[in-house]
Amino acid sequence: MGNQKLEDGNLCKDCAKQLSPWFSDRRRSTVEDIKRQLAYREENWGRASQFRTTRSYGEDWKVLLDEEHRWFTVTRARDLADANPDILDYTALTGCRVDIDESRTEQKREGPDGKEVTYNPPRYEYSYDFEVIISVNNPYFDEMKFRLNNSSVYIEPQNTMQRPMMGQQGMMGQRPMAGRPQSGMAGQRPMMNQSGMNQRPMAGRPQSG
Repeated sequence: MGNQKLEDGNLCKDCAKQLSPWFSDRRRSTVEDIKRQLAYREENWGRASQFRTTRSYGEDWKVLLDEEHRWFTVTRARDLADANPDILDYTALTGCRVDIDESRTEQKREGPDGKEVTYNPPRYEYSYDFEVIISVNNPYFDEMKFRLNNSSVYIEPQNTMQRPMMGQQGMMGQRPMAGRPQSGMAGQRPMMNQSGMNQRPMAGRPQSG
């Protein structure tokens, strides 16, 4: 029970538990491929037992360094000998990057008839997740991907639009007037009547710094 398909056979659930957590190419693996990986994982267990953390980065998922052996691993486990995370040499590291996953959900309000209607202009709630992808040279996987944040980071729009004060035209949600250049922030007009913005000094008044 619980067998998983291989390219030329089946993988039992007990052997599947012993494979690398970063391994994802099971269906294209042969029985011999799995046997070689199980041998690699048995050898890795010896490294995990010898691993001595000298530096730790992260809170949930952690990047651990053993500077004496020049090894590193990525794991959530506290007991490395029991969890047997993949222990890699420094030289196996080939790259690292951070991916930001953005999701957008439109917010709506209740109309006079009780039905949901869109704001004008539309309002959105944004959520962000941050993932680290460590690229490695390994025969059984080529990247170690894990999330930095425990829960998504949410950014909600302002509930009410504020009327701009006299001399200011930089409030969010306003459309730029025709013929005027836009500032570097989306949906904002450039703020006017500020010192240092191509204004002529008034006669008899000193200029600001």
